[in-house]
Amino acid sequence: MTTPPALLIAGHGTRDDAGAEAFRDFVRELGRRHPDLPVAGGFIELSPPPLGEAVAELVERGVRRFAAVPLMLVSAGHAKGDIPAALAREKERHPGISYTYGRPLGPHPALLSVLERRLARVLDGADRADVTVLLVGRGSTDPDANAEVFKAARLLWEGRGYAGVETAFVSLAAPDVPSGLDRCAALGAKRIVVLPYFLFTGILPDRVRQQTEDWAAAHPELDVRSADVIGPEPELLDLVMERYEEAVKGDLRMNCDSCVYRIALPGFEDKVGLPQQPHFHPDDDGHHHGHGHHHGGHSHSHAH
Repeated sequence: MTTPPALLIAGHGTRDDAGAEAFRDFVRELGRRHPDLPVAGGFIELSPPPLGEAVAELVERGVRRFAAVPLMLVSAGHAKGDIPAALAREKERHPGISYTYGRPLGPHPALLSVLERRLARVLDGADRADVTVLLVGRGSTDPDANAEVFKAARLLWEGRGYAGVETAFVSLAAPDVPSGLDRCAALGAKRIVVLPYFLFTGILPDRVRQQTEDWAAAHPELDVRSADVIGPEPELLDLVMERYEEAVKGDLRMNCDSCVYRIALPGFEDKVGLPQQPHFHPDDDGHHHGHGHHHGGHSHSHAH
């Protein structure tokens, strides 16, 4: 029987010891859950072990093939550039190894379920219709990465009954946390929950909480609460394995994680598995504008 490719987890790295330990614990837990699979993890920067050390550890265990999964919510500079560059370097360092590279984690419905639990915990039974959520991402100089946080916010809002879900960033991108809270207040929010879009505890989630507390102190008339980070939940462990399986099979799909025809999203459950019919836009003048392939040609009722 051929050995399955090993699993290599690639993390951002953090100056926060507790955050780095949470990552290392998570990697150990994955290893415990999958005893037949060699699992190792390392960081791109800031904290040990470096990614190269994790690769060397796998090679010493006789691994020739592995799948690398970025333990990151969005595809920014690290996932698009730094990790592929590090993996290419390791391939030179260890001739004969081969690897595939998986997708970042978000915005997957399983993670949205965890975020919903984080909100429920601080809402304590409050009516969702009165709650405005401020989802706070890491922030990036990559506009695509920032857009992914907005996508997560929209998916969290759809079908769940919150008054609104706004978006802000803790570094490198606007709006920052105070501006995001100002926006919630300007929209008439009375009860705001700040929800950090982060996997583990660290310097940046701590900063989000501190900035939230400072803003709340200056706005005593509003009910402002802070929710927790996602954390090493069972959903996260399962999702990493899903990304591993995709990478191993070479089944890197388009945005099917949040496709209403494949996944039961809140309020849209009746659409799962529906075959796609060609349709015309009401403002069409009868001409085909070359986008008919979106319609009939892409059937979500089959695995693709």
